[in-house]
Amino acid sequence: MKRAAIAALSISASLVSAAKADDFTPDHLSLVAGYKAAFTCSAHFNAGRTVEQITGDELHRIYPGYRAALGTLPAADVDEKKKRVSVSFGDGFPPRVAQWRPHLGCVQLPSGADGARVPRVSIKQTRKLTQPLPTALSDDAGLQAVVSAAFDRATYGEGTETTALVVVKNGVVIAENYREGFDATTPQRTWSVAKSIAATIIGAAVEDGLIDIDEPAALEAWSAPGDPRAAIKVVDLLHMSSGLDAGPAGNRTDDVYFGGGRAIDHAITRRLIATPGSRWFYANNDTMILIRTLRERMDDDQAFLAYPFEKVLHPIGMDHTFLETDWNGDFILSSQVWTTARDLARLGLLYLNNGVWEGKRILPEGWADFAVTPAPDQPAPQRSDGSQRGGYGAQFWLFGPRHGLPEGTYAALGNRGQHLVIVPERNVLIVRRGFDDNGGARFDIIKFAVDALAALPQDAQD
Repeated sequence: MKRAAIAALSISASLVSAAKADDFTPDHLSLVAGYKAAFTCSAHFNAGRTVEQITGDELHRIYPGYRAALGTLPAADVDEKKKRVSVSFGDGFPPRVAQWRPHLGCVQLPSGADGARVPRVSIKQTRKLTQPLPTALSDDAGLQAVVSAAFDRATYGEGTETTALVVVKNGVVIAENYREGFDATTPQRTWSVAKSIAATIIGAAVEDGLIDIDEPAALEAWSAPGDPRAAIKVVDLLHMSSGLDAGPAGNRTDDVYFGGGRAIDHAITRRLIATPGSRWFYANNDTMILIRTLRERMDDDQAFLAYPFEKVLHPIGMDHTFLETDWNGDFILSSQVWTTARDLARLGLLYLNNGVWEGKRILPEGWADFAVTPAPDQPAPQRSDGSQRGGYGAQFWLFGPRHGLPEGTYAALGNRGQHLVIVPERNVLIVRRGFDDNGGARFDIIKFAVDALAALPQDAQD
């Protein structure tokens, strides 16, 4: 048993001895049971990981407020035949249930559902599995040292846990490494890297004439005469500038992520508190609403569910990617995507290639430039702890010289250390995946990117 699993089991045992289920409200236990069911289901059926591995990684060092309650829950019931996971949390009440589906991964049933009626939808593979990315691993000692340091749990953040690292230059994988238990085909949850995937899907919809980003989102729920939310444009959602209330922490939408709630009940029902386009506020809800906008434009649920796979993922070879939905069939593309490091590299290559893949245009001409154009309002340049923060474009973070990086660098960033860094000036991509402490030390992706770029030789294309 690897060290992380031993530590996790030890912590779990101590939490059980220190707390009991009666110490927590049913509402809290329901959320934590949903977390356990969702991650066990997705990691097992999307990624083929064992319950022991999941205990040591996906369920280790999670939200601090969830840890003690997690230790009081019974073992997950994994039904291999039905591809379903159940986690009990209270006597006389149905367990929390997550059900796996091909391509769509695991969907959580609402709290209180007994699992007898699981939404049945299917997505077809629209192309054969693609050839691997071109690979010519560099033997440069400097680059190898930087890559190795990413896994030492100290150089780029004390206690950080790297699982995968891929560096691509000029379209070729030149560095690649994985932690024990992971390889090029093992997906992990992207967390908020999913937001950049969402923006890419919207870009494809713009290319197909389904959406005009300068028009109002025009959701049915906002169509009543006098509803001020009718003024929210698609571009406002892309910029995290809807003006909607998102609570004190817009990155915590636990009722949808772990409570089995529907996006239409928790995201689009928020009230307007600022003029659309005038205030930047990081909000999962804005991304969920963004994708809901596409669904209502298409007005064909089966076509909507297939669209991301047919128009983006499968054409560029993201064949190990799962886009998960709520039980109402809305993609939760603010977080609930499972994918591999190499699939994320393909996403980055699509942007470096200005939206074209193998001669076919996937994204509109200039979409990559739009994605990195700063939103009208910007986040504070520093976090509360004094660390540097990026700017914000259209569901991508923006970096540059003030971070020690080339002008025009941008990134998709997610919880627990999920990173895709795109450096057009050097034609370089960096993908890092991990299981960093949720609420603890974060992997310093800026420092790593600076060091990796310094280790790469300049060439005529730089």
